[in-house]
Amino acid sequence: MRKVLLTGCEASGEGAISAGCTFYAGYPITPQNRFTEYMSDRMPESKGVFIQAESEIAAINMVFGASLTGARAMTSSSSPGISLKQEGISYLAGCELPAVIVNMNRGGPGLGDVTPSQSDYFQSTRGGGHGDYRTIVLAPWSVQEIYDLTYLAFDLADRYRTPVLVLADGMLAQMMEPVELLKTKKRLPKKNWTLTGCKGRKPRSIKSLFLSPGVLETHNWKLARKYQRIMEKEQIYNTYMCTDMDILIVSFGTAARISSEAVSMAREQGIRAGLFRPVTLWPYPSGVLNKISEKAKKILVVEMNCGQMLDDVKIAVRNDSRIFFYGRPGGGVPTPEEILKEIKRI
Repeated sequence: MRKVLLTGCEASGEGAISAGCTFYAGYPITPQNRFTEYMSDRMPESKGVFIQAESEIAAINMVFGASLTGARAMTSSSSPGISLKQEGISYLAGCELPAVIVNMNRGGPGLGDVTPSQSDYFQSTRGGGHGDYRTIVLAPWSVQEIYDLTYLAFDLADRYRTPVLVLADGMLAQMMEPVELLKTKKRLPKKNWTLTGCKGRKPRSIKSLFLSPGVLETHNWKLARKYQRIMEKEQIYNTYMCTDMDILIVSFGTAARISSEAVSMAREQGIRAGLFRPVTLWPYPSGVLNKISEKAKKILVVEMNCGQMLDDVKIAVRNDSRIFFYGRPGGGVPTPEEILKEIKRI
């Protein structure tokens, strides 16, 4: 293994290449322009295909086509661009096609701004597009982790034949840190469902349009069973100083990284704080959070939005009286000192 200095955009791109990604289609948007630029160099070097599409809508549909052929395919964008991709993501889910989508979240709603945010939590964890479907959502908090989670995203996408989102933000996109690289995968899973021409075999069909009565309902129950398996097997989370805490902070991504420093500062001042960080935002580790929260007298949810993961914490804990919220929406990034002040306040 070797270490190199990369930005979050570059690290995610390298994670994709290490995982065997052979197709990337994207369209520039701040703050993830570096992603598209970087992949324009790296994909040809790794004998993959790079396309700068004419729009975000075109990009996600190119990913759809590449995935149909069995390629490990991905796209990346930032909040408004991800909104434009939602119809295509719904089609990917409906057709059970694996794909990886990276979102370097910026402020919204609307055009918003180009600063870091976590305001796409609802969009990411509730499907985002039309119909009964879910997407696996991974939330990194460091440049190393966005590399690792992008690598993992391709395996999860193929394992469950589903789109997987990596939800980062503008700060992580442009932050630069050392990254330990894995060896590039040479052997990828065989796919017996791809559309590569039916010479020598029976024709196959992949579609999400089912007009005969009852057929779509049967298909949706099949998807629901798959999502249940994902919920049971693919929850990822981290805890920090939670064995003897009185105040539990629940946070994800960049906000969690800042919160971990606030927890350390609180401990230095004799305040027993701890941190619970969901890495999978869906499936959300509700059962684990419920159990850990039993030790806490108070729970502080910290996010870079107006309180979106807050809903999932309330569902998991089932006790609103202990829950407090501190948020910075629209591009606001909290400091450890701000969070420590809020810990003391509650």
